[in-house]
Amino acid sequence: MTDKKTGQPIPRNPTLGEKLRHLLISQEGVLFVIMLVSVLFLATRTDKFLTVDNLLQQGRFMTEVGLIAIPMTYIIITGGIDLSVGSILGLTAIVLGWTWQELGFPLELAIVTGILSGTLAGFVNGLFIVRVGVPPLIMTLATLALYRGLAEGISEARSARGYPEWFFQLGQGEFLGIPTQLWLLIIAVIVFGIVLARTRLGRALYAIGNNELGARFSGLTVNRHLLFIYTFSGFMAGVAGYIFVSRVSTTRSDMGTGIELDVIAAVVLGGTSIFGGTGSIPGTIIGVVLIQLLKNGLTLSGVTSDATIVVIGSVLIFAILVNNFIQSRREES
Repeated sequence: MTDKKTGQPIPRNPTLGEKLRHLLISQEGVLFVIMLVSVLFLATRTDKFLTVDNLLQQGRFMTEVGLIAIPMTYIIITGGIDLSVGSILGLTAIVLGWTWQELGFPLELAIVTGILSGTLAGFVNGLFIVRVGVPPLIMTLATLALYRGLAEGISEARSARGYPEWFFQLGQGEFLGIPTQLWLLIIAVIVFGIVLARTRLGRALYAIGNNELGARFSGLTVNRHLLFIYTFSGFMAGVAGYIFVSRVSTTRSDMGTGIELDVIAAVVLGGTSIFGGTGSIPGTIIGVVLIQLLKNGLTLSGVTSDATIVVIGSVLIFAILVNNFIQSRREES
């Protein structure tokens, strides 16, 4: 059908079947199918896996990774990386416990101080990246060691314990039968998923990832956007650090060690290109859930930790190959 005035064809709305087909061949759709197949397979291996209690417990365990993976998605979409998030989590935990136990801060103020320290650490990352021009990989690799060293120096191998009961509500409590921190993750996913998909900030991040120089010439404040997302990454790692301490009831300087690998794996598994320009929060969260369920299900099935790493790595490689195939098909069409 054509427009009588312009002679141009009138675009028609896609049918429900076309929408479903587009969803199924998307990276998120393919990953969701992989997750369903994995869940059904693991459920046949052990009757302890597909239970409400176990699934809710895994939701509790994956919250820290999920919260950090949200800003990591933003960062990787721009073509950057943040390897320091695990160290920021550990630094936040130590500052929280140290200011409360050693400096005598009220616990509420100690929590705020800990999260602010994480936010400041992220800001320092962003400042050196945008002002000094240090590549994100090099900068955050350096601060991975720096922030972990600060945490170890402040703690002096001591841990903080003896928190009051109300402190554990966020990490160990429940609301309407669902772990408290899981509610926080759900809200964060909805809010920041909409921000990425529907706001000017999200469009700017995609533009930076596709062509940073072109984004600068088009008038985007690239440095401001980059500084914001690295600061945001530090803030979310700080919040995750607070939740971590609330969940395990103590602080240690090695908290968060290696969590950056799980976060990056979940983001890439969710379809965010390590070269920038593509990605989504729903895909990232599916990646987080898939990795956590694979870890749990394989452990319950009696699979060793080494074999679990091999399985997760194989799934990651398969998902990347699928993503590359989907991208190539879209470019051809």
